[in-house]
Amino acid sequence: MMRKALLVLTAVLLTAAGAASAQTPRNGGLLKFAVGAEPPNYDCHANSSFAFIHPVRPHYNTLLKFDTTRYPAIKGDLAESWTVAKDGLTYTFKLHKGVKFHDGTTFTSEDIKATYDRIRKPPQGVLSLREAAYVDIASIETPDPNTVVFKLSKPNASMLSNFASPWDCVYSAARLKKDQRFPERNIMGTGPFTFEEHVAGSHWRGRKFKDYFEKGKPHLEGFLAIFVAGAPMVNALAAGEVLGEFRGHSPADRDRIVKALGDKAVVQESPWVCSLVVTFNTKKKPFDDARVRRALSIAIDRWGGAQALSKVALVRHVGGLLRPGYEYAATEKELMSYPGFSKDVPGSRAQAKKLLQEAGVPNLTFTLTNRNVAMPYTPVGVFLIDQWRQIGVNVKHDQLETKLYLAAQQRDNPTFDAALDFNCDFMDEPNLQLLKYLSHDRSAINYAQQTDRTLDDLFDKQSGELDKKKRTAILRDFEKRALDQAYTIPTIWWHRIIVLNRALKGWHITPSHYVGQDLSDVWLE
Repeated sequence: MMRKALLVLTAVLLTAAGAASAQTPRNGGLLKFAVGAEPPNYDCHANSSFAFIHPVRPHYNTLLKFDTTRYPAIKGDLAESWTVAKDGLTYTFKLHKGVKFHDGTTFTSEDIKATYDRIRKPPQGVLSLREAAYVDIASIETPDPNTVVFKLSKPNASMLSNFASPWDCVYSAARLKKDQRFPERNIMGTGPFTFEEHVAGSHWRGRKFKDYFEKGKPHLEGFLAIFVAGAPMVNALAAGEVLGEFRGHSPADRDRIVKALGDKAVVQESPWVCSLVVTFNTKKKPFDDARVRRALSIAIDRWGGAQALSKVALVRHVGGLLRPGYEYAATEKELMSYPGFSKDVPGSRAQAKKLLQEAGVPNLTFTLTNRNVAMPYTPVGVFLIDQWRQIGVNVKHDQLETKLYLAAQQRDNPTFDAALDFNCDFMDEPNLQLLKYLSHDRSAINYAQQTDRTLDDLFDKQSGELDKKKRTAILRDFEKRALDQAYTIPTIWWHRIIVLNRALKGWHITPSHYVGQDLSDVWLE
């Protein structure tokens, strides 16, 4: 069912790329690709943006990873094989032998243990954005250098998929023992490419790791990630100066690149496990009042906005907290009964004005903090401001560079009013998508700062529920509560469009722009 829901829609334009899978990969060459922003630091465990994963992921391995040709199937990465106990409480992994870190030291099970101990129980001064995903791990054992055993306190419906997270870069236990913050400033993994240089504002360069444990890989001699965005990036793709950009394009940019490249263009499209959400700072008045937050949510015409924005931006689908079309997502009928999803727009806006009046802020003015990545942040931000203007709310649009944008939301005592945040992940899974809605003391990616134990309890109930019908019912209760309280509200879900140069082979689109980016299988024709 999940695989069917995530069916990747691939269109190949003016090329015989469909036969590429039958071709023998060629070795050599430098892959040049575009990245629309830069990583704020070098620590996988503390990041959540494509700006990080695209240049940095090729330097690292994870325990498991997704098989992009059979998504959402999982395969081993550092793990050679694994078993799961019948009660779902014990996961045993056998690790590849002969794996080396880039400094020449030998990889062992201790490195897996140190990595996951850091993710699930980050020491002081270390940020782990996925701490909540591993709260059910009770202990990690290393009976020998090539075996690691995870023991859970209770069953977790998503645990095996969690171990395939592209964010769980495996670090050296020896390096972490000396300095737990070593990964913030240094690149040192076991991945297919070693780190060569990062020139701020320009590029990131990686070189083939000659001692990589997968024989014959990587095929490339190296890669060059060029930091370029907007029109200059589209121009570079159209001119063949870069062979790809792995995040996604608007329909207009797709058409322009295809027209310029002609028979060198390969287009791949897919649903996207990604949406923009508005986060309200509940520690700041008047956003501590649910009436204000709910008013701003129900004033948005998501149905009309999706139709209009899909023509100019990479957003297309209306959905709640889970991606539309996913087996656990709310149906359109269910959505229309939730706050903010009624198709009676005039009625909703009249109700919104009444709520603002009751809250004592009929002429509300605030600042929307946004990211300076043009697509889709700018058009969605402009759309929201226009929607709020129609209920008498005046909003200033403040677009920041990625590092400042993230810092504005992630600092201990944030001062922003509302922010256009992203809720994207590596696969469809409630245990991942709902983390942003947990209480602040349980989730490092909850920037709204609220404490809501009702949502926490509902999350815990669905997390370990293996019966689909029962889990669905709990998820609907969670969604209704979250949308009613409106701490963080979904806007419109994304649609992924990738245009590659025909010379780039071995890359396959998935519904996530975080998956399949280690470049180990990529080669140049």
